Amino acid sequence: MTSIIITAILITGLSGIAAQIILLRELLVSYLGNELTLGIILANWLIAEALGVYLFGILIDKIKNKFNVFIILTLLFSVIFPILIYSSRVLKNTIGILPGEAIGLTSILISSFLILLPAAFLHAALFSSGAKILSLANQEKTDPVAKTYFFETLGTIIGGILLTFILLPKLNSFAISALIAIINSLSCLAILKYQKNTILKLLSIGICAFFIFSLSSGAIDKINKLSVTKQFSPEFVLDYQNSVYGNIAVTKNKTQHTFFYNGLPIATTPIPDINFVEEFGNIPLLFNKSPDNILIIGSGTGGIINEILKHPVKSIDYCELDPLIIQLITEYGSGLTRKELTDKRVHIANTDGRFFLKNTQKKYDLIIIGLSKPTDLSSNRLFSLEFFSLCRKKLNKGGLIALNLPGSLSYISQELKDLNNTILNALKVNFIYLKIIPGDYNIILASDQREITQLKAQDLSRRMHDRQVKTNLLIPDYLEYRLNTARLDWFEQALKSATSKINQDTKPLAVFQMLIFWNKQFSLKIAKVLSILSNLDKKIIIFIIYLITMALFFVPKRFKSKLSITYSIFTTGFFGMLINLILIFSFQVTFGYIYQIIGLLVSIFMAGACLGSTYFLFSKNKIQNLLMSFIKTEYIMIVFTLLIAFFSAVLYKYFAPLAVYLLLLFVSGFLTGLQFYLASRLFIQKEEKIGETAGTLYFADLAGGCVAGTFGGLILIPVLGVFNSCLIIAALKFSSLIGLCIYKLTKTL
Repeated sequence: MTSIIITAILITGLSGIAAQIILLRELLVSYLGNELTLGIILANWLIAEALGVYLFGILIDKIKNKFNVFIILTLLFSVIFPILIYSSRVLKNTIGILPGEAIGLTSILISSFLILLPAAFLHAALFSSGAKILSLANQEKTDPVAKTYFFETLGTIIGGILLTFILLPKLNSFAISALIAIINSLSCLAILKYQKNTILKLLSIGICAFFIFSLSSGAIDKINKLSVTKQFSPEFVLDYQNSVYGNIAVTKNKTQHTFFYNGLPIATTPIPDINFVEEFGNIPLLFNKSPDNILIIGSGTGGIINEILKHPVKSIDYCELDPLIIQLITEYGSGLTRKELTDKRVHIANTDGRFFLKNTQKKYDLIIIGLSKPTDLSSNRLFSLEFFSLCRKKLNKGGLIALNLPGSLSYISQELKDLNNTILNALKVNFIYLKIIPGDYNIILASDQREITQLKAQDLSRRMHDRQVKTNLLIPDYLEYRLNTARLDWFEQALKSATSKINQDTKPLAVFQMLIFWNKQFSLKIAKVLSILSNLDKKIIIFIIYLITMALFFVPKRFKSKLSITYSIFTTGFFGMLINLILIFSFQVTFGYIYQIIGLLVSIFMAGACLGSTYFLFSKNKIQNLLMSFIKTEYIMIVFTLLIAFFSAVLYKYFAPLAVYLLLLFVSGFLTGLQFYLASRLFIQKEEKIGETAGTLYFADLAGGCVAGTFGGLILIPVLGVFNSCLIIAALKFSSLIGLCIYKLTKTL
């Protein structure tokens, strides 16, 4: 019986990570993949899980037949999961928002919580009930809470690997949810062998048979197509696929094809955005005497490459991370896109642009950044001080870098000024001369050659004539208008009140300014709050932590034990989540965004948590003093966090090998799991109920992770930087250490 319960808990972990990843991906398509949106989705998942694990932790001890409860929760989760996938897809269509249009922050907050609540709540409730039935089935007297944590985490690792490398590349979301339902039903039937409940047996068989029939008959595929049709209505969907990097949809409206990447339109054919592609595809080349070798990083096809090919270039290296983008644009594109991608001068590299640039031996006359906005930590790597330094080393003499940023011809808001200036300041550190061409989007050119600041509109017109470049837009009068010096003076005057801060790899201020700029379109109040937080000082946060620590002195003695341990697990959840984000972020900066490898990084962290949570269960070493062992882990976490601070500030710049990241992630996971185990032992030692113990500790752990994922990931890292974020973690852990020392002191008095 014990082995069956353990298998069921493993499957619970697998089911949970499947629901989290799939629903997150589906919602990102609806919310256009914005970084703030991702933070909200993860926070809502953790909040819903925290509610589920805590409430059921209290209830499960009072319910008579705990095995039946576990089975009912499992079957309910299995049935609800595909319904939530459908709801995620038809969300925008239901509230009347067209494909590619943004959705307000309030709507995102409410809709994502309502969609995630059933799955996350039920999954967390399964943890509390799983711990209880394991304690009933287990003949050994080992800690059932820690064992449940271990086996569910192990299931999470297995599920994450299966999803990343096997299921997501080959199956649609509904097919994966059907497989999950079948496995869960079989798991329930295995438990029911030892339980006398005919109704639940028939229900389990019925659910299993229903999903097997749905898969074999093609009904699942029909539901998938129906949901996609509604998702992109009124557009007609030609293709819809998931890659390991994201979701890509191709739609048709009359004769126009639109390519969506994670819900955001990235290219249109056969008629592209003429103004943008002609300007950004020609003006940077006209500022270079001899643009022979070109590098484009992202968003090149659909017009930009076609414009570049009008010039006498010798080679174009085009970096596009997701090969599926190239595949679908080749299949559904126009004669223009086929011409771009099949030209002998164009060389496509399906890899991260920064990773490619760092490892290539070539040098370029022009480097074009196709992405227009640093919307997340990954894209920020192409707008940072360190990246511009790399570009400068890879440019030929007289070469230049070109990028575009959001702008305005009428009014430049403070957040727009700060967004532009954090990036311009990074460019000024690396390049002597900058040429800014203001407009609805600002074209930014940077070089060590003074020529780019001296060329006039007539010089560009002459070069167009000499190169026999023909366009619809770039006639001499339009070039005069676009390069108007009065507009440039107005723009530079506006920037005098902008921030003097510099966008960096480990301090991605541009991402935060982008968040403020994006939110101002939907909520002035939220934008104002974010603007205030942009001036956040680590001293203020440490002072708040100090006040919390002082409050621990005045807690009544009878509550000190439970509160100090629970608070410590909260800070551990914060530690685990934010250290994980920091290390993955540092890895991205060093190696580039390689999804499968990042999946490995997360799995290594979870593996460390698994081993930590069961180290003393399977170790011959016995714990002499639980409380002292718990306190020692606090000390170790503080020292380890300071080590990460040093690593992020110094070592990663010298290309730390993959093994270093794996080791650091494993250790952080090990410490997190180890402390969870010790906390559960301390609770149970005081005769706390098992369900309540699981609920309380898991709630605290999830709450800490939730705060770290939202406040830490979206505010601390961009505003204060990675190094200061580590100092905040250390200060928070020091606070919980003091709380434990206070408890130990009062215990001995």
